Amino acid sequence: MPTWQCIENCGACCHLEPGDRPDLEDYLTPAQLEQYLAMVGPDGWCINYDQAHRKCTIYTERPRFCRVLPETFTEMFDVPTEELQQFAIDCCLEHIDSIYGDESPEMERYVAKVVNIGL
Repeated sequence: MPTWQCIENCGACCHLEPGDRPDLEDYLTPAQLEQYLAMVGPDGWCINYDQAHRKCTIYTERPRFCRVLPETFTEMFDVPTEELQQFAIDCCLEHIDSIYGDESPEMERYVAKVVNIGL
């Protein structure tokens, strides 16, 4: 089974456009939602995402909802720990596709590093 991993120089998860995530209120607390919305820049990208270097500038201090951890996904999405890997991989595939496209270099790197490992 493949194991979820973040790939460098992607940042798809840092595209926080609320219109792309209409169910935010379903899985974020009111305080988390306020924090999330405060992090969205005018272009829909997180204000803490350095687009030139494609890195999070607050990575070690990023909010809990930005972390792929079993307890976070269980709490926010009711995903059992044993299903976390596939759920997180599917989320990345969907989000990378929606931000960069199905044939983008980001998608190619993600599939090569994460998905193909489990084949």
